[in-house]
Order: sequence, then structure tokens, then C-alpha cells
Amino acid sequence: MTISLPAAEPAGSGLRAATHAGVRTIWFDRPDRRNAMTLDMFRTYYAALLAADADPAVRAIVVTGAGDWFCSGADPESLHALLDGGNRDQLMNEFGFEPHLPMTLGTPIVAAINGGAAGLGLVHALYADIRFLAAEARLATAFSRLGLIAEYGSAWLLPRLVGVGNALDLLVSGRKIDAAEALRIGLVQRVLPRDEVLAEAQAYAAELAASCSPASMAVIRQQVWSGLETGAAVAAADATRLMTDSLAGEDFGEALASLAEGRTPRFAARSGS
Repeated sequence: MTISLPAAEPAGSGLRAATHAGVRTIWFDRPDRRNAMTLDMFRTYYAALLAADADPAVRAIVVTGAGDWFCSGADPESLHALLDGGNRDQLMNEFGFEPHLPMTLGTPIVAAINGGAAGLGLVHALYADIRFLAAEARLATAFSRLGLIAEYGSAWLLPRLVGVGNALDLLVSGRKIDAAEALRIGLVQRVLPRDEVLAEAQAYAAELAASCSPASMAVIRQQVWSGLETGAAVAAADATRLMTDSLAGEDFGEALASLAEGRTPRFAARSGS
């Protein structure tokens, strides 16, 4: 299954976006700069995620890069500007969003990593729920090679995705890994030829949009992320309560009716979106 998107429209600083079949695709769109991210672009990206999450027509989000890179990280000029203490204060005090914002949304996010990702660019991929990676791509945390620490929650994310040993290896060394290693350690879920990555990610997201309850997907995301911290007993107790709520919900009745009638379920938009 593939989907054909309308022409992508500018979506603010360094971004494009298009929506089709319940899928909002967002492109990092500075291909001449390897999609390197300025502070304004970072801020605009998070605003675009919030807008997609609030749109009842959007049931899944795909994030990708224009050209040959997904995102090479922070823009070099922006990094040099941070040598100035005033600019560092601006970064800390004027960003406007919590760094872990993608984890707080109800809409699933699929990363179509069409090319290299490093530093902040890799962090954006880590905050997605599912990652599709181009076979030619290379990934790196890069922070230690710039004299920096594990930024934007990556020291929390990576151990939960690939285990402590693999996370420390990637973070401490800052080395590049290829697609085969990324798949082996569980950093990505699919590896595909570069020219197939976006279409396959969009098709996956379109299947979520067509066949899965938006309310269920939102609750499941919350269960997974919060369950990493609460422990098994609390997570199981919460699941029992949430299961009771879902059994009483309209989506459960619609799913049973669609099965009996041999049709695709018509789930309502998530409440609050």
C-alpha cells in the first residue's frame, strides 16, 4: 500500500508539510544545509507537531527529510553562536516547549529516516514511535565529539530503546553506525532502499489512520512511556482501569460491528484533538 500526497506546502522556518488519508507528513526542508536545524526551525517543528496532534483530520504523523539527509543536527552557525552567553540564555529560556513534547502527544509518529541523522537530528528520530531507515544512511549521537553531553533527553531515551550497553556505546563514542547495526540493536524497525523509505512509512501510517482507533493509539502511547517508569504492578493496575474504560467506549462497539459486517471500522476522531 502506498499513498500519493498533495504537493507539500511551506510550514514555517525550514519545514514543509502535507496531509492525505489521515497522515500529516512533515519534511525538514533545508536540503542545501543537510537539513541542519536552527532554533527557529526546532521551535517551528514542535509547533507543527502540536498542530497535527490537534487536527481531527490527522491520525498519524510521518517525519522525514528533504534531499539526502534526515537531519544533520544543529546548524553549525547556531552552534558557533552559542559560544556567546546571551545566546545560551536565549536557548534555555526562550525555546517555548518541553524537549520531550513528542512523547506527550496522542498521535503516533513514524520517522522516515531517508538519510543521515546525527546529534539533534537523531534525537528527533528517537522521539518517534517507529523508525524506517534508508539502507544507505548512517546514524550518530555525535555529542561527545563536540564536547557536549547527551542532549534533549537522549540519555533517557536510548537505554530504553537499545539497552544500557548499546546506549553508552553510542553516546560515549559518538561513532557512526550503519543501517544493519541500527536494525540489529533495535534502534530502527525497518531498513529499506532510500527511495522506498518515505512511501513505506507513509503506507504504514495510512494503515494506522484507516484501521486503528485514535483514542486507543493515544492511550497505548501513554501506557508505554509511563510504564517504563511506574513498574509492572502499577502498569498492570492502570491497564485494568483503562481496559474497563475502553470496553465502555464507542470505538469498541464500532470495531465489533465492523467485524460482523466485514467492513473497515469508522472510528471517531480522538476527543480533544
